[in-house]
Formats: sequence, structure tokens, C-alpha cells
Amino acid sequence: MRTVFILPEAFGGYGGIAKFNRELIETLCARPDCDEVVALPRHVPMTPQALPGRLYFDVAGTGGVFAYLLRCLRWFVLGKRFDLILCGHLNLLPFAWLLKLRSRAPVVLIVHGVEAWEPNRRALVNLLARRLDHVIVVSHFTLHRFAGWSGVDRARMHVLRNCVDLSLFSPGPPNPALVRRYAVEGKRVILTLGRLDANERAKGFDQIIGAMPALLRERDDVVYMIVGSGTDRARLERKARALGMGDRVIFTGYIEEDEKPDHYRLADLYAMPGRGEGYGIAYLEAMACGVPVVGSTLDASRETLREGRLGAVIDPDDPDAVLAALRDGLDRGKGAPPAELAENALPAFAARANEIFDMIAAATQRS
Repeated sequence: MRTVFILPEAFGGYGGIAKFNRELIETLCARPDCDEVVALPRHVPMTPQALPGRLYFDVAGTGGVFAYLLRCLRWFVLGKRFDLILCGHLNLLPFAWLLKLRSRAPVVLIVHGVEAWEPNRRALVNLLARRLDHVIVVSHFTLHRFAGWSGVDRARMHVLRNCVDLSLFSPGPPNPALVRRYAVEGKRVILTLGRLDANERAKGFDQIIGAMPALLRERDDVVYMIVGSGTDRARLERKARALGMGDRVIFTGYIEEDEKPDHYRLADLYAMPGRGEGYGIAYLEAMACGVPVVGSTLDASRETLREGRLGAVIDPDDPDAVLAALRDGLDRGKGAPPAELAENALPAFAARANEIFDMIAAATQRS
């Protein structure tokens, strides 16, 4: 089986979508029937990690939209036959369909979250979405939202939940070097990890900063640590200072992937009561480190947290609920990772991905 993967990021990328794509590529390359996987990333911001065998990672199209189009056209002109076309983002569907014109292989869109909850602003993308052969979605929440406007037959939609590497993310003591770096000795840490995106503002940063004054009136040893970078940082810093919380809200900036487990281990509570999570890998990573978690009733984090069985789910628009969840989470303290987290471990992800690819192959043979 030869697969071409049109995708935003994977190896050399960061964030949840890049991580998902890396794990999916590794699963594909490990299949006995895999001849080759050709991946065409739009962005490679960092030096790629070690690449799996059978992968051709074509980075020549990362110089912008025009360069990417030229690279896809090159593969079109070469006329190489593919058995499967994966598309890693709704906005990349036109490029995937270009390759379908040559190979006639099924196009499988991967949907992560908010980008596909409503119709796209481009009519062509919406037209192509309605003609998909199959869709892989990371949550039932997103499946229902995407199916509602696209009209794709739900029998051709397959849920593949995000996963966590339990060999990397596990309980452990705080790293003394990080305790010194952030001056959090003797403090209880509320943590949120994510991009500070001024165009979205969907992670719940504002809600937690807003709750900090009331929380500190009850307990004066709490700090809020925001891990990540982005265009909204300056506004959030101003908000923290305006509330008198300038010394209680810590902005770490961007951190490397290999530092993430130790940052979770610094935390006494992971809180991300947002409105835009398509699943939320960070919740899984925090729980794997034994940290209690707060999610939201307004996005797919409620599914990640099994409707409240694995962590609190609250309405982020209810300040009293936010404050109560922070208070209760800090009181609960750290513990063992929940047993149900095994359903989101790497082996479960690979098994489900292979099941989906087998179903797609069988459906293609019948058609």
C-alpha cells in the first residue's frame, strides 16, 4: 500500500496536531502491507526528529502556499499511483483532491476540532468536504459537529482518539531545576499548557486569571503557570497585573517537548476550562502524570474526561463553577493515573488506527 499524506505539520512540528500526525505516520509505516508513505508537510519549523523507515518526508513545499502547490503538482505530474490519500486539515483538501484526479485513490480527511465545527469560509473546501470518501475524527463531539453541516455519511466517519505515551508521561517528583527557575518552592501550582492565540482565546486562560484573586483570599500559596507562547501573551500579562496578580501568574514561554513531563510534575492541578478543544492531548498528559484535571462542558474535553469521571468538567462562563473547580482540584491532590487512561495509550491508538485502515481498504475493494 502506498499512501500520500497532505498535512500541516508532523516531524519537526510542535503541538497536538503534529504529534497526532507523527504517531499516525509511524503506525502506517509499521503495517506489513505498507510499501511507502509520502508526507508533504506545509510547515517544518524545527529540525525533524528521526524518521521511520518507508517514509519519504518531502519538505520542499514548506516555503509558502505557492511552493506547496508546486510540490503537489510535481507529484501529480509524476503520476505515481497511491492507494490512499490522507489529508491532515480541512483547509488542505484542494491539494488532496488534486492528487485524487491522478490516482483515483480514496481521500480520507482527518478532523481535529474547532476548524471543522462550522462550514469553512471557502466554498470549494465545503464542496470537497461533502464528497469525502472517509473521515477520521478525534472525538464523537467533533464527529457530530462536522457531520451536521457536511452531510458526510456517519458510516464513513471513524473515531480515532488522541493518545499519550505512558512511558514518557508518568508521576514523579517536581524537578528541582524547574522549581528554582520559576521560584515556586512551597507554592501550589495551577497549570495550563497551550498556544496563546489572540484570534481564538479558547483555552480558559482568562477564566483562571479572573478567579485568582478570590482563590488567593482563601489560600495564599497558589500560583498560576501558563506554558506556551503566542500573540495573546501581552494582553494576558496586562490582565494579570490589572488584577494585582502580576507576581502570581507565571508565563514560561515556549518549552521544548522533552521538558513537558517535568512541567506537568510541577503542577498540583491542570486546568483548561475552554471552549475549543477537539479532544485535548494536554489533559491526557497531565492525568498520566497523576495530576487532577479541570475541563469544560462546552467542548470535547468532557469526552476526554469521560463526562466527569476522570476530572471535573465545568461551564467556563460560570465564575463560581470555575472557582469551585480550582478549589476542589487543589484539595484533591495528586494521585495515580486513572486506569481508563490505558484506552488512550499508544498501543490502543495503533490498534484502532490499523482497524480503521483495514475498514477503508475493504470498503475501497468493494466499490
